[in-house]
Amino acid sequence: MLTKEHIEEFKIRLEKERAILQKELSSIGKQNPSNPDDWEPRAPGEEFGADRNDNADIVEALHENNAAINELEIRLKNVSLALERIEKGTYGICEESGNPIELERLNANPAAITCIAHA
Repeated sequence: MLTKEHIEEFKIRLEKERAILQKELSSIGKQNPSNPDDWEPRAPGEEFGADRNDNADIVEALHENNAAINELEIRLKNVSLALERIEKGTYGICEESGNPIELERLNANPAAITCIAHA
């Protein structure tokens, strides 16, 4: 059974994770000014220049950062949605069955949206 204490503990964990994810995203990307939920990759402090090899390294870094950003954005969105569910009072309810999500599952993934059976 999910108690108020459990929910408060998960809220703290989710807020910490959100801060870590935002910091990681900031280290490899920048927020799109017209859509704050969208992150764009940036090369680590380099500009394109005349050297083709340097430019190739920059492009490679951008591709790597883009892949990492995509994964981090998904996790950040899931964490943010979990925090919204806490505020709405729907946290810990399986979106498939409407049954409570097992405490073990939430301990493993506080942003889970389904019970083990529907994972």
